[in-house]
Amino acid sequence: MVFGDSLSAAYGLEIEQGWAWLLQDRLRDSGDEREVINLSISGETTGGGLARLNDDLARYQPSVLVLELGANDGLRGLSTQRMQRNLTTMVNAAQAIDAKVLLVGMRLPPSYGRRYVQAFEAVFPEVAEQTGAQLMPFFLEAIALDESMFQEDRLHPTAQAQPILLDAVWQSLEPLL
Repeated sequence: MVFGDSLSAAYGLEIEQGWAWLLQDRLRDSGDEREVINLSISGETTGGGLARLNDDLARYQPSVLVLELGANDGLRGLSTQRMQRNLTTMVNAAQAIDAKVLLVGMRLPPSYGRRYVQAFEAVFPEVAEQTGAQLMPFFLEAIALDESMFQEDRLHPTAQAQPILLDAVWQSLEPLL
């Protein structure tokens, strides 16, 4: 189950172009018949994700949860302490049903101020350490410095970037499968 924001919901693209959709093909090509359920919502925060996760875990009973939330918390300047509590609670809820968790980290532009950026970026490794979740430190690392990989809003990856993002996620996800 992929549980994220616009970066995983294929914002501005056809859903079939998104990395989460492409993940289904990658699994099948590797002989894995599991179904990818993408419950990502554009604009989602960790608070919104927390409010709906338990119902989705109960409904789908995933063996693996890819948790890609936090970017919108950061872009809105929300509390990093609350974000950390929300992510920790979500990871713990998934682990309570024996799902393995890949926590996908994010970074912010320096314009948010050094103190906030550092506190934000520290949340992901801290949650991973506290919970034992697998950590992908920075989701956009493979494309972050290439402006051609982003849509006109300079926030959301293009269709051309999606296979690159999938390859990056796959490196962290494959050991959990």
